[in-house]
Amino acid sequence: MDLFDIIGPIMVGPSSSHTAGVVRIGNVVRKILDAEPKDIVVKFHGSFSTTYKGHGSDKAIIGGIMGFKADDPRIRGSLEVAKSSGIAYSFETITLKNAHPNSIVVQVKDKNGNGLKVIGESVGGGNIVIRRINDTVVELTGEYDTIITNHHDEPGVVSLVANVLAFNQINIANMRVFRSAKGGGAIMVIETDGIPDKGLAKTLAALPSIMWTSIIRGGK
Repeated sequence: MDLFDIIGPIMVGPSSSHTAGVVRIGNVVRKILDAEPKDIVVKFHGSFSTTYKGHGSDKAIIGGIMGFKADDPRIRGSLEVAKSSGIAYSFETITLKNAHPNSIVVQVKDKNGNGLKVIGESVGGGNIVIRRINDTVVELTGEYDTIITNHHDEPGVVSLVANVLAFNQINIANMRVFRSAKGGGAIMVIETDGIPDKGLAKTLAALPSIMWTSIIRGGK
């Protein structure tokens, strides 16, 4: 536990769970998409479904996807900023099964039509957990420098990625592999000691069976 867990993060908005945590979910979505958003659909579950307007969760998620941090005053006007930037957005409510009460479904596309679907939880004190990326159940907190790879579930892929990281002298602090089904899509979540160079994402994406790679700088 650190100071942020006790007093909460520095932020714009009334609630660490409904504002700061939501911004962080948006930040992670932006980093995974690794492009300017063009069309955003947000679906609020549980307590979010009745409070998202009053607590500014709608402004927080759009601001987060645009790259604003939790203490950025532009969050208050993020919806207007999005409109002026040509970003379309909409909000809905949804009921998810066996989900945390502060859960959000985010569907986002870039200008080229590349799409991404993320389910995230705001679990208190500005902390989050990403529970799903596209069709794969994952567990990602965003607290640590992280490499995410989306790949086909085939023998040798994990070894190839690990060898590239070793060659680049990147130490793996923690690695977990998630897959939607045997032989289907899979996602590696690799927490590292230090943020890897952005060029590494291109190197990893060029490996056999890797579909895309994202690098996330950790922290709140």
